[in-house]
Amino acid sequence: MVSMAAVEMLTREDLDAMPDDGNRYELIDGEIVVSPSPRSRHQYAVVELIYLLRAACPDRLRVTTAPFDVVLSEFDVVQPDVLVLDPDEADDRGLNGSPLLAVEVLSPTTRRRDLTVKKRLYEQAGVAAYWVVDVETEGLALTAWELREGRYEVVAAIAGDEEWIATVPFEVTVVPSQLIR
Repeated sequence: MVSMAAVEMLTREDLDAMPDDGNRYELIDGEIVVSPSPRSRHQYAVVELIYLLRAACPDRLRVTTAPFDVVLSEFDVVQPDVLVLDPDEADDRGLNGSPLLAVEVLSPTTRRRDLTVKKRLYEQAGVAAYWVVDVETEGLALTAWELREGRYEVVAAIAGDEEWIATVPFEVTVVPSQLIR
């Protein structure tokens, strides 16, 4: 008879012990997940999103970017590419709870995880809005979900020069093609 050893769930303490080597380390379902540095189109979109969101952000909220820990549970510490948060929920180590908005810019190495596992984590943690930007699509694309009765519902699926006015966590107009100059 073969004995199944219990799989050890890692915690934030284990995550904090990871090297500062340019990779992004996240803790998902008690496992360390490593992502390489993103490509240039990814970073261009992240910067444009920060400018766009910051220009519309109310003074009581903050816009920030990875690396910035978001502690969703003892076994889930993620780093959204861009997030909007209430600064009263943060400390010098990151955000202890759910951001108001989490944005992931898809990369070839993170696409599947961002669209499935992280979406599930954000939904379960009560993140009010989740956006995914696809920089590999011609003209760029954005899909946005909002939490309604505990479940994500698609509120926008736009591409290229299409315009969408988000209302959560605040009003801001998004045009995917303008996220890369």
